[in-house]
Amino acid sequence: MKKLVDNEIISCSAGIDVSKYDDSFLNKSLQKRITETHCDSAEAYRNLLEQSKEEALKLIDSLNINYSEFFRNTLTYSVLERIILPSIILKKKNTNCKEIRIWTAACAGGQEPYSLAMLLEELKNGESQRFDYRIFASDHTESQVNKARRGEYTEDALSGLNLKRIKQCFTRHGEIYSVKPELKKNIDFSVFDLFNEQFSAPPASIFGDFDLVVCANLLFYYNPGYRKKIVKKTGDCLARGGYLITGETERDILMKHDYREVYPQSAIFQKL
Repeated sequence: MKKLVDNEIISCSAGIDVSKYDDSFLNKSLQKRITETHCDSAEAYRNLLEQSKEEALKLIDSLNINYSEFFRNTLTYSVLERIILPSIILKKKNTNCKEIRIWTAACAGGQEPYSLAMLLEELKNGESQRFDYRIFASDHTESQVNKARRGEYTEDALSGLNLKRIKQCFTRHGEIYSVKPELKKNIDFSVFDLFNEQFSAPPASIFGDFDLVVCANLLFYYNPGYRKKIVKKTGDCLARGGYLITGETERDILMKHDYREVYPQSAIFQKL
């Protein structure tokens, strides 16, 4: 695929390495900025990028992947609720380690970790024997982590939730719905770069060993080499028999990396 603007020019102007991104995603981001800046060609936008630090910052911001929803993939969460999480809970009852450990590797606005916490709290209330859990939610920018930690959403952002969950898990303040403290208490938010070569998982998790790692709707933004790095890093952190979750459009990527889908179309995988 022909690139609209050379990676070296973008990296020099924006101050970040963009070679890690998938060419299609990068071209779409560039085309959007070309349109919004009313440039009449890629060359004109390249000149603007070289001259304007403000535009470079806007381009960087457009490359930050921060869109999310509560219970984004209905089938994935249904399988988690009915099969995967109950099986993990049962397994924990028969081991010395009673704590369920989960890592959401690109938490964006926090919808993903809060969705998982809702499921676990509901399962806990229905269990005769209690269990503990800890969710480690990370993202690569401090602004996104702070947004997730606050847990404040508009009514439109709650469209994927039923009224029971909204009532149980949120407090309304005018037009804003805030996640209740009791849902936050088992979630640890932190800044973590998936391409950090020093740590294999967020330092707060200490030793990884996750029963579940969620890395959904992220892989397709990167080129194959960087996808492989993400899959290896997240996979290496799994406990024996642990599960790795992707987005529904990323399933083929995992199948090329020695993973099997545990339930058809669920985007929930285990290592072969």
